[in-house]
Amino acid sequence: MGNWDWQVFLQDPGGEYPSYLQWMLSAWGWTVSVALLALIVALVLGSLIGIIRTLPDSPWLVRLGNAWVELFRNIPLLVQIFLWYHVIPALIPVMKGVPSFILVVLALGFFTSARIAEQVRSGIQALPKGQRYAGMAVGFTTVQYYRYVILPMAYRIIIPPLTSETMNIFKNSSVAFAVSVTELTMFAMQAQEETSRGIEVYLAVTGCYVISALIINRLMAFIEKKTRVPGFIVSASAGGGGH
Repeated sequence: MGNWDWQVFLQDPGGEYPSYLQWMLSAWGWTVSVALLALIVALVLGSLIGIIRTLPDSPWLVRLGNAWVELFRNIPLLVQIFLWYHVIPALIPVMKGVPSFILVVLALGFFTSARIAEQVRSGIQALPKGQRYAGMAVGFTTVQYYRYVILPMAYRIIIPPLTSETMNIFKNSSVAFAVSVTELTMFAMQAQEETSRGIEVYLAVTGCYVISALIINRLMAFIEKKTRVPGFIVSASAGGGGH
């Protein structure tokens, strides 16, 4: 304890930032940006794929949705990052000019979309079939009864697993260092190498992750409390599979 030197964060790293503290705060901002944008991608794609997997009388769409989930859920995230960074630009020349930041957002968003798709499917299938039939009885089209009857209930009952995925996507954003996006993990590695103060640097970065996770947890708990449907809860492990 006595050998710790927290003033290291006031030192000038000699680059574009006047201190290691400001560098860390900037890296924290990049981490939050990656996580939030990837979450938007994951929610949009995951919802679409999850809905497709529950469509009645659409076996080919169901198979397509199942293939999406199996593909992106079973390839390690780091491998997907490298595929987006090295392979896809080589196959699709127009992608060569896309910044690393966007490629990481897409990789993380697609990876997480497979897990969210599984949760959306579980939420929809947890509802009584009578709700679907009631929507059809009043003349709703498939799009209408999904929009007005099924999805509002399904989203409310899968908030607990969505909380887990929101926290996971924030933690998984740390892989962005592999393609030189200056987020918290990359900052920690570089700052530790330059200052030889690994304990202070990694404790500070850990604190940033913990604070972020607590904010996400409290925000989602508030949303869950306000939207909870008594008697309908989907397990937080509904997404299945590992990271």
